[in-house]
Amino acid sequence: MKMRSKASAIAVTAALAVVVSACGGGGGGSKNTSGSGSDDKPSSKYNAGVTAVINPSDKVGGTLHMGMPGDFDSVDPGDMYYGYAWNFARLYTRALTMFKPVPGEEGLQLVGDLAEGLGTPSDGGKTWTYKLRKGVKFEDGTPVTSKDVKYGVARSLDKDILPSGPTYFNDWLDVGSYTGPYKMKGKLDDFKAIETPDDQTIVFHLKKAYGGFDYFAMLPQTAPVPEAKDTGSKYKEHPVATGPYMFKAHELTKRIELVKNPNWDAATDPNRKQLNDSIEVLLGQNEDDLDQRLLSGKIDVKVNSTGVAANARKTVLTDEKVKQYADSAPIDRTWFTNINGDVPPFDNIHCRKAVLYATDRSAIQGAYGGPDAGGDVALSLMPAKMTGYEKIDPYGVEANPTGDLAKAKEELAACGQPNGFSTTISFRNERSAEKQTAESLQQSLGRVGIKLELKGFPQGDYFKLYAGKPDFAKKNNLGLMVYGWGADYPEGFGFFQQIVDSRVIRPAGNTNLGVKDPKIDELIDQAAGETDATKRNSIWAAVDKQVMESAYILPYVWAHGLFYRPPQLKNVFVSQNWGMYEFLTLSTQ
Repeated sequence: MKMRSKASAIAVTAALAVVVSACGGGGGGSKNTSGSGSDDKPSSKYNAGVTAVINPSDKVGGTLHMGMPGDFDSVDPGDMYYGYAWNFARLYTRALTMFKPVPGEEGLQLVGDLAEGLGTPSDGGKTWTYKLRKGVKFEDGTPVTSKDVKYGVARSLDKDILPSGPTYFNDWLDVGSYTGPYKMKGKLDDFKAIETPDDQTIVFHLKKAYGGFDYFAMLPQTAPVPEAKDTGSKYKEHPVATGPYMFKAHELTKRIELVKNPNWDAATDPNRKQLNDSIEVLLGQNEDDLDQRLLSGKIDVKVNSTGVAANARKTVLTDEKVKQYADSAPIDRTWFTNINGDVPPFDNIHCRKAVLYATDRSAIQGAYGGPDAGGDVALSLMPAKMTGYEKIDPYGVEANPTGDLAKAKEELAACGQPNGFSTTISFRNERSAEKQTAESLQQSLGRVGIKLELKGFPQGDYFKLYAGKPDFAKKNNLGLMVYGWGADYPEGFGFFQQIVDSRVIRPAGNTNLGVKDPKIDELIDQAAGETDATKRNSIWAAVDKQVMESAYILPYVWAHGLFYRPPQLKNVFVSQNWGMYEFLTLSTQ
C-alpha cells in the first residue's frame, strides 16, 4: 500500500525512528439517472467524486437506502474482514483511531476517534498509550470505559468463536497464555498485554516494536464491547452501538435497519454527523437487479468494494447520461487466485508455475470491466500504484497477456504432469466477476490439459467455512481459489502480511489461503523491523518478487472500481483509504 506524506505512520516513524510497519426518504425512488445536474456541475461529471464531495448537504432527515449482493461476513466489529464491512461499521461503532472521512489524500490521515488523538509510544515503540474521549456512551446510556475497549480486543483473539478479522493483535500483542474471555471467563485481568490504569486510559504492550500501531488502533476490533451484553457468535445480531446509529432490526441475511442512537453526542465525535433519520440495508440481493435499482435511483448506494457488475458497467460506460454520475479510480487492490499447495499436484512448484504461464489475463481483465473501469493487467501481486513498487514480470505477462502455452507445457512436464490434471476452483457466488474469472481460467488452463470443476460458495462464509478453512479446502480439492485483496491500511505491511505470511494461517477464517514460504516470512520480519523508509520499501518489493517466485498466487488485475452515485445522493466521494464511497457521510436530503 502507499506510504503517503500525510499518513500518520510516517510522522510516527520520523519522530521515533522505530518500525513503521493494514432512500430514499428524500425521494430516491422517484429520480432516475437523468435527474438533477447539468454538465457544468461537479455532480454531473465522470470521476468528479474521486477528488471532491458531490452534492454537499447538512440537511437532516430521510432514510438512506443501501443494498448489497450477499451478506456481510459479520457486523460484529470483532469478527469482520471485508472492507465494506469496516466502512459500514463506523456508522454504529467507534474504534480508537480512524481515517479522516474526507476526499483526496487527506483521507489517508489517521486521527483520534474514540481516543482523543493518536497513540503515545514508549519503550522504543513496544508500548502504546491512548486517552479516551470523555462523555462517550453506549446506546443504553452507559459510559464507555477503557475496560470496554480492552474487552473488545480480548474477545477478538478467539478465532474459534470469532474466526474472521485480522490476526494483528494475536500476532503482535504480548498475550502470553491468554486466549480470550470465552475460554478464560472471568479472567480479563490475566490479559496483561492491555492495561487500563483508569477509565480513560488504555495501554497496549507489544512483543516487539511497531511504529505503525495507530493503524492497528483503527481496526474495528478496538471498538468497545460491554462484557455483560456480549453474546459471543450471536453478538452480530445486535452489536451495542457507540456511533451515531444503532440497530433497530437485523433480519439475518435479509435486512438491517439502523436508527439514530439517542446517546450519541456530537460533542464527543468530531468526525461524524447524524444526518439520516434511518439507514436501511437490503441483504442477499441479486446483483444485476440491484444494479438496475441503483441506476434508476430506487436505492441510494450499493454496498460492496467493487461497484457495479459487468452488465451495468456496460451501460455506465457507454451512456453519457449515466456515466456522468459514475466514478472510477485505481485502488490498492489486486484480483488474484490462490494456488493451494496442500492439494496435489500443486505441492509441486512447477505445476503451480504452469498455471501462471497458461492463464489468459486479458480475458480476466475483461471480466472485471476492462482497462477503462476494471483495472490493469497485473504483472505481480503488489499493485503498481503503491509506493515501493518495483516493476517485475517473471512470467512474461506484458508480452504475452493471453498466456505462454509453450512455457506452461514445459512446467507441466517438469512437475510430472505432461498431459495436465484435474482440480477444483472456488469463487464467491454473489460476485459475477469471480464466476466469470473461474470460467475464463477453465478455458485458458484447459488449453494445456488442466481441467477445472467450478464450485461457488456464499461470500459471507467464504473464509470462515470454505476457502479460508484449510481442512475443507484440502478435503474438497480446492486447488484454486478465486480471491482479491485490498490493503488493510496504507502501508506495505497492511497489504502483504495477512495474505502471504504463513504464520497467520489458522483453522478457519484465513485470508492467507495457503502461501507457505519461509523466505517470505523472513522478508516480512525484515521489513517490519526496518526504520529507514527507502530500505523498507525495497524489502516490500522483494516480498513481491518472492511471492511470484513461489507461485502460490496468480495475480491478474490491478483493480479499479466503477461506482455509481444516483443524483439524489448527497455528501458522496470516493475514499482514498476504502477504495469505495465513504459510507459515513452519505445522506439524501
